[in-house]
Amino acid sequence: MFTGLVEELGKVKQIARGAKSVRLTVAGNKVLTDVKIGDSIAVNGTCLTVVDFSRDWFTADVMPETVDRTALSGLKSGDTVNLERTLRVGDRLGGHIVSGHIDGVGQILAKEQNDNAVIVRIGAGPEVMRYIIQKGSIAIDGTSLTVVDFGPDWFTVSLIPHTAARTTVGLKATGEPVNLEADIIGKYVEKLLGLGQDVKPSDKITLGFLEQHGFTL
Repeated sequence: MFTGLVEELGKVKQIARGAKSVRLTVAGNKVLTDVKIGDSIAVNGTCLTVVDFSRDWFTADVMPETVDRTALSGLKSGDTVNLERTLRVGDRLGGHIVSGHIDGVGQILAKEQNDNAVIVRIGAGPEVMRYIIQKGSIAIDGTSLTVVDFGPDWFTVSLIPHTAARTTVGLKATGEPVNLEADIIGKYVEKLLGLGQDVKPSDKITLGFLEQHGFTL
């Protein structure tokens, strides 16, 4: 589990591509101070497991499912990535609850300066847009941000100078892909209310269910 507060920017050192998988080696500093084999590190918001490491780099295997559902497959040696270690019990939750499981890949459509802020417009598919609400939370490349506005297939976020300078969201150009993870609370609410496309009929909350469990008079 993560908070969406990026700890540092790392650099891709090496990418070894398999038939459908990727082995990714990333240079870092802060996230490696207490790393162990088997630890999780979010790379552009994607939760990956450390399988090897040294003083200034770590390696993680990216399985075919993750390659298919994230923008990690498009990374090149030298690319900058957001890095965050897992949340420890007792830490402040400065962003929002981020699982590191990507819902879809979006695209930066536009960037506009607004005084000290940068307004970023992101194009996204229905698998993400179904959870977007105004002032709701969204993780973009693992960065916890607040939705400013949205339409049928896009939404905007606003970056303060610190976020613009220290995350890939601020550094990437128009047209580049970004990993998107919707607020996990919205997903559970959708499932409980029986609103999702993947919800089984038996999982839906009905009037009969509420009466049976004492929620109606």
